[in-house]
Amino acid sequence: MIEIDSSLPPELVPLSWLIGVWEGSGIVDYKVGDDTRTVEFGQRISFSHDGFPYLNYNSYTWVGLEGDDHQPLVSETGYWRLSRQLSESDTGPGMLPGIGAPQFTDAEAVKTLRNENDGFDIEVALLHPGGVSELYLGQVKGPRIDLGTDAIMRSATAKEHSASTRLYGLVDNHLLWAWDIAALGQELT
Repeated sequence: MIEIDSSLPPELVPLSWLIGVWEGSGIVDYKVGDDTRTVEFGQRISFSHDGFPYLNYNSYTWVGLEGDDHQPLVSETGYWRLSRQLSESDTGPGMLPGIGAPQFTDAEAVKTLRNENDGFDIEVALLHPGGVSELYLGQVKGPRIDLGTDAIMRSATAKEHSASTRLYGLVDNHLLWAWDIAALGQELT
């Protein structure tokens, strides 16, 4: 059973099942040229909030699951929020404070954001230290999230990466996920 923190901003309730620290392992299996790279990895994902209507996200992965022989693989950080038009009450751009009362102060107001599939549209912005920034659009519907990139920005020194999809789900109190990428000359896989 999921317990919802009463101090949680109402806009985070549809994403509240993600809050916490999740740790597990998985397999990377990706074709590069004529070779397939397959490696087992460990991962720690953290979702938190600091009173704003978005989740803070951090992920750290490593290779080497036995003992203390962990080699860093990749990390990423970002923000997850319900997709909605920003109003004068929202902060920004930059450090400009909002004006007036917030629009979504209770569950009834948040329900107005439901989409035609009875889920909530979401936006996820992720940043990778290798010079890649991804903007995902998608939907949360109960304990399932489907995401696809709307935009990927790469620095001049980043490896080629043109699209991604991600799927997250809560299954028997475990966070399961899949990440497909189109990179290094390969189609989305």
